[in-house]
Amino acid sequence: MKMLVLAAGAVLLSAPALAQSSTTTTTTITTEQTGKVRSYVMKEKPESVKITKEVSVGAELPNEVQLRTLPADVGVSEYSYTVVNGQTVLVEPRTRKIVKIIE
Repeated sequence: MKMLVLAAGAVLLSAPALAQSSTTTTTTITTEQTGKVRSYVMKEKPESVKITKEVSVGAELPNEVQLRTLPADVGVSEYSYTVVNGQTVLVEPRTRKIVKIIE
């Protein structure tokens, strides 16, 4: 009986950790992909949008900021991009959260 209670307790304690890990996403963008994004943006020369919010990874962009698509050959087609306050940023389009700032 004690073993059953201990096993049930272990399962209950691990449940929040499992829930957390399923909602956490890791963004891996290679140096090569970063270079391709940088080159593409330099070629396209989109206008920079000014916002008052801090531009940082994890920050959500306002709805009025236009997101742009990247061509498939850049290799990060799951993300959009824009230029905000002079900085190129990759954005998860569904959440509008910045996933990478391209220096």
